[in-house]
Amino acid sequence: MKFSIATALVTILSVSTAAYADGDAVAGKKVFNQCAVCHSPQPNKTIIGPSLFGVVGRHSASLPGYSYSDAMKAADKTWDAATLDAYLTNPAKMVPGTKMTFAGLSKAEDRANVIAYLETLK
Repeated sequence: MKFSIATALVTILSVSTAAYADGDAVAGKKVFNQCAVCHSPQPNKTIIGPSLFGVVGRHSASLPGYSYSDAMKAADKTWDAATLDAYLTNPAKMVPGTKMTFAGLSKAEDRANVIAYLETLK
């Protein structure tokens, strides 16, 4: 049996996608309480940070009415599961200069759960 780079890539992508799909939105809502200090899950409600309602699939720095940092404006990200996972791991590393002072979620399970919860905010 030959093992190719394409096979390895498909395997890696399948595993990565499954990690987010396995997230628990109910558990994610509990973890989101840490985020809710600054971010609302309701549409058009800014607290300190922008509303995260509809964030999955949204382009970075695109919510009208919120004053994003220059770093976030230049980030040019689309908030899909993989991008959110990387950002929630270490926001300042992914977008140096972001206004978000949160250090990140170190547990992959917490990130997957929060992402699953964010996916429900539509």
